[in-house]
Amino acid sequence: MKFTAFTSQLVPLPSENVDTDQIIPARFLKVTDKKGLGDNLFADWRYDSDGAPKPEFILNQPEMRGRHILLAGDNFGCGSSREHAPWALVGYGFRAVISTSFADIFRNNSLKNGLLPIVVDPDTHQQLFSLVQEDPGAALAVDLAAQTITLPDGRPVPFPIDGFSKTCLLNGVDEIGYVLNMSDKIEAYEAARGW
Repeated sequence: MKFTAFTSQLVPLPSENVDTDQIIPARFLKVTDKKGLGDNLFADWRYDSDGAPKPEFILNQPEMRGRHILLAGDNFGCGSSREHAPWALVGYGFRAVISTSFADIFRNNSLKNGLLPIVVDPDTHQQLFSLVQEDPGAALAVDLAAQTITLPDGRPVPFPIDGFSKTCLLNGVDEIGYVLNMSDKIEAYEAARGW
C-alpha cells in the first residue's frame, strides 16, 4: 500500500530501550501471517496474567484508540531481529514511530513493512512529549514526500530517510516489488547483450 501523507494524534510511550520482545513477545512469533498481530502488540504490558487489559497502560486508554503515530523513547526496537515487531505495530494501526534513534535492524524491517521510523533531535523529541502532556489531543501532520512532520503551531520539522526506502514506501512496494517494476528495463538490458 502506498504511503500517503496523514495527520494523527500521538500515543506517548516514553520508555527507552524498548526491545522487540517487549513490542511482540517471542511466544507470538510462531505465525507467518501478519493478521491479528496487532492484538498482541506490547502484550506483556497491555494484559494481565488472565488476559484482561491493564487500564493504566497507554494503549488501553479509550482516548488513544485510532491514533497512528507512536511517540517512543530513545533506542526503540533494540534487541533481536524480528519482522513481527513492525507487523504488530502496523497491525495495531500505527503508520509512524517517532524517536531519537532506532535499532538498525528494526528500522530496516519497518521500512520494508510500511512503517515509517522518524528520527528527530532530542529537543524536538522532548517538545513533542511536552506537547502531548499539555494537550493530549494535539496532532501532527506526517508528509513522507516532503520528509517533514508539521507541529500544531505550523512549524515543519525535517526528518532523514534514504532515497530508496522513501521511493519504495511512496510507491507501496518492497525491494522485490521495486525490482519487478523494472522488469521491462531488465529484459531490454538482457536482450541488448544477447542473454
